[in-house]
Amino acid sequence: MIETADTTFDFRSTMSRLATGVSVITTRSGNSPIGMTASAVSALSLDPLQLLVCIGNHLYTRTAIAEHGRFAVNVLGEHSEPLARNFAASKRDKFAGVATFDEHGVPVLKDAIAAVVCDVAEALPGGDHTIFVGEVRHCEHRVDGRPLLYFAGGFGALGAPR
Repeated sequence: MIETADTTFDFRSTMSRLATGVSVITTRSGNSPIGMTASAVSALSLDPLQLLVCIGNHLYTRTAIAEHGRFAVNVLGEHSEPLARNFAASKRDKFAGVATFDEHGVPVLKDAIAAVVCDVAEALPGGDHTIFVGEVRHCEHRVDGRPLLYFAGGFGALGAPR
């Protein structure tokens, strides 16, 4: 049975049925690394190479991306639930004990199965979020990586490929 979505709670519950990949969005604020867990990430264009991320306006990561002008999308692998929870938490140093490299001006997680570094091409209003369109400057991936998924309020992984 399909229920109608009349409230914010109903809408969130309905959208939780859309399985999404889990990423950590990273940037810098001055010399400090900044990061957060996100699922609102999508490829946008092949010409030019672009993707988009949607960041809540109340989050410091949103301000840091707007000021720094560059961010990375770190796609988490199926065994990275602890990383996802770490970057989703409200705590001061989310990078403590997390291996990163920073050859592109933003921290990239060494344990990510894929990473895309982008310059902000546009920042568009999206209700209580900002939609950052990123122009791709660098991308890399592991050929054997399988994604961490988020569905109905929990983490999971793909079943065996057919």
